[in-house]
Amino acid sequence: MELRIDRQALVPVVQQIVDGLAVWLRQSEVQPGTRLPSARHIARVNLLSQSSVVEACERLVTQGVLAPRHGAGFIVATPTLVAQGQQDCLWFEGAELKQGGCSGELKLGCGGLPESWRETDDLSYAIRQVSRTDMAGLFNYSTSRGLPALRLQILKRLGRLGIEVDENRILTTAGASQGLDLIVRTLLKPGDCVVVESPGYPLLFDLLRLHGVTMIEVPRTPRGPDTEQLQLLLLKHRPRALFINSFYHNPTGSCLTPAMAQQVLQLTKTHGVLVIEDDVYADLHYGPGTRLAALGGDDNVIYVGSYSKTLSSSLRVGFVVASEGVISRLAEVKMISSMGASRFCESVLTCLLASGAYRKLVQRQRQRLNTDREAALQVLEDAEWEVFGKPAGGLFIWARSRMSDYAQVRKQARRCGVLLSSATAFSPDGQAKDWQRINVAYACDPRARAFFQATAANRPKAF
Repeated sequence: MELRIDRQALVPVVQQIVDGLAVWLRQSEVQPGTRLPSARHIARVNLLSQSSVVEACERLVTQGVLAPRHGAGFIVATPTLVAQGQQDCLWFEGAELKQGGCSGELKLGCGGLPESWRETDDLSYAIRQVSRTDMAGLFNYSTSRGLPALRLQILKRLGRLGIEVDENRILTTAGASQGLDLIVRTLLKPGDCVVVESPGYPLLFDLLRLHGVTMIEVPRTPRGPDTEQLQLLLLKHRPRALFINSFYHNPTGSCLTPAMAQQVLQLTKTHGVLVIEDDVYADLHYGPGTRLAALGGDDNVIYVGSYSKTLSSSLRVGFVVASEGVISRLAEVKMISSMGASRFCESVLTCLLASGAYRKLVQRQRQRLNTDREAALQVLEDAEWEVFGKPAGGLFIWARSRMSDYAQVRKQARRCGVLLSSATAFSPDGQAKDWQRINVAYACDPRARAFFQATAANRPKAF
């Protein structure tokens, strides 16, 4: 039983044992009631301590995957217990809820960085600094528009992107999700019509449905939205707003070209359409680029950013940039609905930004993603998968197998211990697609490589 323990990873060894055992049980199709090899045997084969193996098995007991037997170690639990243990598994936007993914599965379609990529030293230092020196950050609410020191740091970041505003046009939020929620509930009303990109961001679609907003989809191309279709939609439906990703679009990984950005901005200005520009992956981009908010959109463009994707999904800090009037309205709704954002999180982020630690962190992430992306694109090419646009940066690759039976592709993924995104998640109307969002940071895992190879177009079916 080889568990593939990586002692250089930031994920604790015990958690790696938990994940490895779960994968082994599933791939070996071990029947309920089967006795697990002894902890001593597992430890010896994988050069582990016996106590670590026992602790991992105990965790699997709490998840319902294993059951203890006095004097006989551990046995595989019954299907009912396993199903109960899967209810608390990690979730990601775009997940297939009915799949019931269990511990150890590779979340190939995940929307963020793996836990093993997270760096704790700088974050721990910033948390200690705030705890020692900023009592207000520990115990008090933040201001309605966010900490002034953080807004100043955000202002500097926007300047580097060519977005020239003043701090009165910046509002901090609990991640980009709260920013989008504030925009929708404040500026739109039930029955309003908006344009969204297809494929696009699943949680945005859910948010708009929740507020009774009608969605009209415009196709996303490798250069941005299809502007010919967009013009027709604007003429026919007279929508209130357009929601758009600028860089490293979720899920295709594509970016707005300068020419496309100019066309989109001109069309929306001509037709009086509000633009909500979602740029949460901005820090994963290095070099020149074009944002709609930097093209003189003035009050026509609302810009949304975030630090949660790169720093921590738990330390949720985002921001909205808009006209002073819109910011005032959003700040009022923010205070009514949530009493503001977390002052503690904002203080920790401010410390990281001011020290330069955050800048160095994202630089390392970009370099690592670039390496893994090249390798992933090569693996997909070898497996003859069709790739949308071949992205040059960011987290995602949008691709599909050339196998005709996509149900078999999904079945093969489960056999390899790979959890795919829902086939309907990225479509505004819930239409099933055979395209998959592939997270670059997960794509070079041996399980992902085995999955891609098993789904090559010319490979005989092995199920």
